[in-house]
Amino acid sequence: MAEAALEAVRRVLQEFPAEARDLNVPCVVPYLDDPPTPLCFYRDWVCPNRPCIIRNALQHWPALHKWSPSYLRAMVGSTEVSVAVTPDGYADAVRGDRFVMPAECRLPISHVLDVLEGQAQHPGVLYVQKQCSNLPTELPQLLSDIESHVPWASESLVHKDHYENLYCVVSGEKHFLLHPPSDRPFIPYNLYTPASYQLTEEGTFRVVDEEAMEKVPWIPLDPLAPDLARYPSYSQARALHCTVRAGELLYLPSLWFHHVQQSHGCIAVNFWYDMEYDLKYSYFQLMESLTRATGLD
Repeated sequence: MAEAALEAVRRVLQEFPAEARDLNVPCVVPYLDDPPTPLCFYRDWVCPNRPCIIRNALQHWPALHKWSPSYLRAMVGSTEVSVAVTPDGYADAVRGDRFVMPAECRLPISHVLDVLEGQAQHPGVLYVQKQCSNLPTELPQLLSDIESHVPWASESLVHKDHYENLYCVVSGEKHFLLHPPSDRPFIPYNLYTPASYQLTEEGTFRVVDEEAMEKVPWIPLDPLAPDLARYPSYSQARALHCTVRAGELLYLPSLWFHHVQQSHGCIAVNFWYDMEYDLKYSYFQLMESLTRATGLD
């Protein structure tokens, strides 16, 4: 009797994502030609937890026209910034039985640009990124070239916790693969020992375990080349693919799963807002717990 009930719960969980897609998940990520009003943004996109790409959202940013390599060299070329370095461009990724974070080093912006343009060599793949406000802390000279926030979004989201993400592309392109929260029963998680890359004096990488840290839950699957023999349930998930180009802004809702690739030398600015812990968060937590309890994970 208990096994029959458990199987019934599994079946409901497996059917739920299709129902959610029919009701609320678009077949493609929609485009808006202009920024919405705060009310429309909250009503049409934030509340239903739906992504969108907004054209003409950044045209008034000087950065869109000024942030060329020559401008960056002149303004901040000698400034040292935190640079993530990996052997293959995959940061915060599963490698074997480890969750491996990038090596970090401090390099002047001019050297990073030289490497990107092929004028200098550096071991591995360089990525200038930081989760916690590297523009104000490391490159304040560039702040006048962008807005300090996105006004129409701030009015909608400023009182909101997890993160709502506004992804503003200044140059190049970002390629996103997105899964709605309702696909959670089909997305596998494992626990991994946390580690990080270290760059040796010889220019090679080694993986070093992080001491006294708990194991990290992470998705072991590569969505671009999924191992469906090992993770067959993923075949039932339905990803959205979109490309965000210079001058466009992607609203990436909280709780959505995402995988990101970018063009060479892409520059983007992110704004994160705390999400609201409302019923959609409670529903996701319930689905997360049921997925684990029924062994679908």
